[in-house]
Order: sequence, then C-alpha cells, then structure tokens
Amino acid sequence: MERAPGLLLGIGLGGFVDGIVLHQLLQWHHLLTGTDEHPMTTVAGLEANTLADGFFHVATWICVAVGSWLMYRAWVAGRIAPPWSAHVGLLLVGWGAFNLVEGVVDHHILGVHHVRDDLGAPLGWDLAFLAFGALLVVAGWALIRRARVAPRAVPQRP
Repeated sequence: MERAPGLLLGIGLGGFVDGIVLHQLLQWHHLLTGTDEHPMTTVAGLEANTLADGFFHVATWICVAVGSWLMYRAWVAGRIAPPWSAHVGLLLVGWGAFNLVEGVVDHHILGVHHVRDDLGAPLGWDLAFLAFGALLVVAGWALIRRARVAPRAVPQRP
C-alpha cells in the first residue's frame, strides 16, 4: 500500500485547517505571535505575521500538491485501491502528525506561537491541540488496521 500520498495529504490539509481556521477565521494566533518582535497588536507585527502565514500556506499547499500527484501516479500504476478506510486513515495520521510536530516544535520548543496567543495562559489550549493530534493518529491507525484485517473482495474481470 502506498503510504506517502495519504500522509502528505493529511499533513497539508491539517496545515490548511490550522492556518485557515486558527490564523484567519478565529484569529487566535499567527505564525510568529508568540515572539515579542511580531505582536499581532501592531500593524508591523500583523504584516510580518501575515507574510509568515503566507509562507506556511505555501508549504501546506506544496504538501497537498505533491500528495495529490503521488496519489494519481499510484492510482494509474494500480498501486492504490480500496479499501478507502486505509487512505482516510493515512490522511488522519498525517493530520495528527502535523498537529503533534507543529504543536511540540512551535508551541513548546521554539515558542513562536500558541494555539491561543490572545490569552494569558495558553498551556491548556496547547495541550488540547496535542491531544487532538494524538486522537487523530490513533483514529487513523485504527482505520488502517481495520483495512488490513478486513477481507477484500477481488473484482472479477469479464
């Protein structure tokens, strides 16, 4: 089974959900709002964060584009087929892995932002973000395992 397409799509789509929902719609944080140099309360800070968010979206778009291209190549070569639960599982694992890596690196190690930079104590939100990522990985892994165990119907050619 091809794993890279589903994982890359999950990473890219998870990044898009983060960027679109948390950065743009809810405006809880931007990529650099945890730094003193780029607060979201100043025009210069918002400009720097908007640029950083743009580069972040380019990276997530590249993951989706490469994942789509790999998915298409695998499908044409006959290396990707049902059960679709395995592919959805890989997508969830990729999304969860994105949340876990981004959460640990950006929120805890680098401290460039938190899930809620508009609050005085964002640790609970950061931990919930990591828990959600872990839940996505577990759910995705369960779908992948179910797909491996389930008997497959082999299509008959006329």
